[in-house]
Amino acid sequence: MTAVGQARPADLERATLDKAAAENFPVAPFFLPRAWRDDLMAVYGFARLVDDIGDGDLAPGGADARALGVPGPEAEDRLTLLDALEADLHRVFDPSGPAPRHPLLLRLEPTVRRRALTPEPFLGLIAANRQDQLVTRYETFDDLLAYCELSANPVGRLVLAVTGTATPERIRRSDAICTALQIVEHLQDVAEDLGRDRIYVPAADMKRFHVQETDLAAPTAGASVRALVAFQAQRALDLLDEGAPLVGSVRGRLRLLLAGFVAGGRAAVRAIAAADYDVLPGPPKPGTLQLLREAGVTLRGKG
Repeated sequence: MTAVGQARPADLERATLDKAAAENFPVAPFFLPRAWRDDLMAVYGFARLVDDIGDGDLAPGGADARALGVPGPEAEDRLTLLDALEADLHRVFDPSGPAPRHPLLLRLEPTVRRRALTPEPFLGLIAANRQDQLVTRYETFDDLLAYCELSANPVGRLVLAVTGTATPERIRRSDAICTALQIVEHLQDVAEDLGRDRIYVPAADMKRFHVQETDLAAPTAGASVRALVAFQAQRALDLLDEGAPLVGSVRGRLRLLLAGFVAGGRAAVRAIAAADYDVLPGPPKPGTLQLLREAGVTLRGKG
C-alpha cells in the first residue's frame, strides 16, 4: 500500500474527485454524454483543489504540495500553494512549455484544448481563495456579490463553455444561479466558517437585524439570527428565480443538468426554512424527494 506522503498521482486525483458526491448540486451526472462528464469532472477537480487549498483541507502528508513543487517548510502556507497552483495553471495554457505538475491539472489540460477554454474563470477561482486568506468579513451585500463573481460565477461559465452553449444572456442567468448557490452554501456553513474566522453574512445586514458575531457562535440560533438567515435565504431564492430561465433556454440532457443546479439551490433553501432558519447546529440538507420535487418544478418552468 502506498504510504501517506507517497501518494500516486491517481490517488491525488481520486481523493479530490470523490468529493463531488457531497456537493449541493450535480457535478457530472450519469445521464450526460461521456465526453461532457469527463470534461466537467476535470473542471471540478481543479475547482475543488483550489477550495481545498484555500480552506486548508488538503489531505495530510503534503502530497499535493510536492506535486505543485512546494518544498516542505512552505507546504502549509496557503498563499504559497495558491501561487504554485497558478503557475501550474499557466503551464496548462502554454502548450509549448513544460507539462503541468499536479495530476489534476494534467487531467484538465486536454479539456482546455478540446473546449477552447480561457484562463480567466480558473484565475478567478484562485483569486477568490487568495481573498479568503486576506478578507474575512464583508461589509455590504455588494461586497459579497463581488466575491461571488470570483468564487462561484466562474463555475457556471465553465459549464456553459464545456457544453458549447455560452451566450451573454445565458452567462448572466448562470451568474445569478451560481451566486445564489454560493449564498446558500454560506448560510449552511455559518458555524463552520466562523470556526475558520470567516463570516460571509454582510456586516450591514447583521447590524440591521441586531446580530453580533457572538450570536453566530451560539449552539442554536436566536430570533434575530433566524430573521437574518431568512432574509439572506430569500435573496438566494430571488437570484435562483432570476437565473431559472437559463434552464428553458437549452434542450436535452443539458437542460436536466441545469435544472439540477437550480433545484439543488431551491431544495437547500427549503431545508433551511424547514429548520426554522436555525443553521447553527449544522447545515440543513434536503432529502432526495425534495430535490426531485424541485427539479420537476424547475423543468416545468414554475416555482
